[in-house]
Amino acid sequence: MKNNNDTDFNKQFSTLSRRGFLKHAAAGIGGTALAGLLGQSAYAAQNAQVQLGQGSLGSPHFRPKAKRVINLFMAGGPSQHDMFDYKPKMKAMFGKDLPEEIRNGQRLTGMTSGQDSFPIAPTKYDFKQYGDSGAWVSELMPYTAKMVDELTFIKSMHTEAINHDPAITYIQTGSQQPGHPSMGSWLSYGLGSENANLPNFVVLHSSWTGRKTAQALYNRLWGSGFLPASHQGVSFQSTGDPILYLTNAKGVNADVRRTMLDGLRNLNQQHFAKMADPSITSRIAQYELANRMQSSVPELTDLKKESKATLDLYGPDVHKPGTFAYNCLMARRLAERGVRFTQIFHRGWDQHQDIAKDLPNQCRDVDQACYALVTDLKSRGLLEDTIVTWGGEFGRTIYCQGKLTKENYGRDHHPRSFTTWVAGGGFKPGITYGESDEFGYNIVKDPVHIRDLNRTVLHQLGIDHKRLSVKHQGLDQTLTGVEESHLIKGIIS
Repeated sequence: MKNNNDTDFNKQFSTLSRRGFLKHAAAGIGGTALAGLLGQSAYAAQNAQVQLGQGSLGSPHFRPKAKRVINLFMAGGPSQHDMFDYKPKMKAMFGKDLPEEIRNGQRLTGMTSGQDSFPIAPTKYDFKQYGDSGAWVSELMPYTAKMVDELTFIKSMHTEAINHDPAITYIQTGSQQPGHPSMGSWLSYGLGSENANLPNFVVLHSSWTGRKTAQALYNRLWGSGFLPASHQGVSFQSTGDPILYLTNAKGVNADVRRTMLDGLRNLNQQHFAKMADPSITSRIAQYELANRMQSSVPELTDLKKESKATLDLYGPDVHKPGTFAYNCLMARRLAERGVRFTQIFHRGWDQHQDIAKDLPNQCRDVDQACYALVTDLKSRGLLEDTIVTWGGEFGRTIYCQGKLTKENYGRDHHPRSFTTWVAGGGFKPGITYGESDEFGYNIVKDPVHIRDLNRTVLHQLGIDHKRLSVKHQGLDQTLTGVEESHLIKGIIS
């Protein structure tokens, strides 16, 4: 005959998760030994409760140059040939086939691998040198041209991924495979928060006026992967409430909401006591943050106190929620309020054809707003400890995809060499780093892998990339992955 206590124990044991078992085991005689064996394991990492001003690291590994990041991501692969990487010798080679020794059997996408020829398409846009640095910028980016002495141009970026989804996943998370945390999640987890009333990681999606169809963006690009869910990015909306369900339902006032949350927290705490599942405590923290955001987010998005001069700086689109200009102003306001990582996505840069029509529109969407953001941050003393990055998942080919004319052309994906710029946060302003060959096809000086840039950004935030890690699937997982990466010493002060 079974004892009732045995029945209760078996029932409880059958519903006990692996993490729950470890939690209860740690409370027993072997708890100390188990904790020592686990060290900085997923168990320790996932159960670290990040509080205001304190992340899993406790403090940066060394003195940081920056506190936060604003990532301006041009999804689709912006054409470096038509904006920043000027190759004047290509004009004389219009329509000639790209030499085989330049392409050298490198991987092509399925969209051009079947072409009979690879005709060179020189940019149709005029380039000039600007600023004391003499950086080359095309006529498509007149506002960016005015701030070149604030920027660090990297013209030797490269990646292995050649298609959009793995390439974007790679540069955002350090892996081409889904399921890894994005940079914003790593920073939230490692460094903690500077503002208890706003998310540590905010994602803003921008409208665009170039190519009408664009690659989809999946929420795993700002997900927390194997880190606690509380570190995932919070995606703001451009219409209605910035965050879903931010406003109380009809008939529900603040007191009723508070009573409901208190009850829900008590139930979750009881459930956690039985299951020891860290996702439960993450859920509690998210509910509480959502409650605090009911007052902080409306204040954040209220632009009435912004001066006319500031609004004019960002341009007319700043008055339209969801535009890139509006989102750049939001990014500055988020930076002021201590948000650790702001991600702005701008889609439509996948110009396989019709560059003459689509690319100028894309550039108009972002050019003035980028200038305004950097200028605004600098005027407020924020640029020195804020890193601003601009770029896409890869670049575009010098050869034409489809029909080539002197007035119009298209370009395929090109991961072998592309351009990114960085500003603030201890990066050296007014320099150009790296160089591609005269075709803009291969790198001939100072190559920079996307892992290298991610490592360098972490370094400026005071983080040793190898020591911000979590044990997962048998590996010490990091933002830079398990392959070798390099600190780009030539671009940091």
